[in-house]
Amino acid sequence: MKKEILRYLKLFLGLFICSLGVIIIIKSNLGFSPWDVLHQGVSKVIHITIGQASIFVGLIVISLDFFLGERIGSGSILNIILGGIFMDLILSLNIIPLGTGITMGIFMMFLGLFVLSLGCYFYMSTGLGCGPRDALMVALTKKTKFSVRAVRNIIEITVLGTGYLLGGYAGVGTVITALFTGSFIQGVFKLFKFDVKSVVHRDIKSEVISLKRYIVKR
Repeated sequence: MKKEILRYLKLFLGLFICSLGVIIIIKSNLGFSPWDVLHQGVSKVIHITIGQASIFVGLIVISLDFFLGERIGSGSILNIILGGIFMDLILSLNIIPLGTGITMGIFMMFLGLFVLSLGCYFYMSTGLGCGPRDALMVALTKKTKFSVRAVRNIIEITVLGTGYLLGGYAGVGTVITALFTGSFIQGVFKLFKFDVKSVVHRDIKSEVISLKRYIVKR
C-alpha cells in the first residue's frame, strides 16, 4: 500500500509542477501556449470560460486517446480536474512575477517549458495514465514511430492554428512553445533515461482491482 501512496504522491507532484510550468509561461507575458490559444478560441465560440473550455477540450481529446488504444487511468482524469485547480491556486498565491521586457519574458518562457517538461516526466512515469493531451502524444508516437519531439511539435502547431482561427490570442511566446515544447520534453526524458514508448499505463479497471487486492491483504 505504501508503494501505491508514493505513486499517487508522485502523480500529484507531477501535476502541480506541470501547472507551475504553465503559469510561468503565461506570466512571461509573451503570449498563450498553443493549447491555451485553443482554449481561448473555444471559449469565445461557445461562450464559456477558458477553464471550462480546457475541460471540454480535455474530454474530447481523452475520447480520441481511448479510440487510439491508449489506456485511460486515474491520472488521466485527475489531470483534467487538478490541472485547473493547481493553476488557480498558484495564480491566487501570486508567487510568479509578471515578465517585464523581452529578455525576462524569453527567460521565463524557456524556464516554464523546462518545468512543464519535468512535471510531465514525474506524472507520466507513474503509469497511472497520461493527461489527455500527453496521452495523445504518446499514442501518436507509438502509432507513427516518430520521435516525441516531432509528434509533439506537430500537435502543438496544429492546435495553435486551430485556436488562432477560432479567435485565440497568439504572440511570440506562442510560437516559441509550439516549436520547443517537444524538444524540452524529449530532453528531460533523456536526462532521466525515460522511454515513453515502454510505459504501460494502468487503466481504471486494473487500478480498482489492484487497490482491492491491497485492501483484502490488510
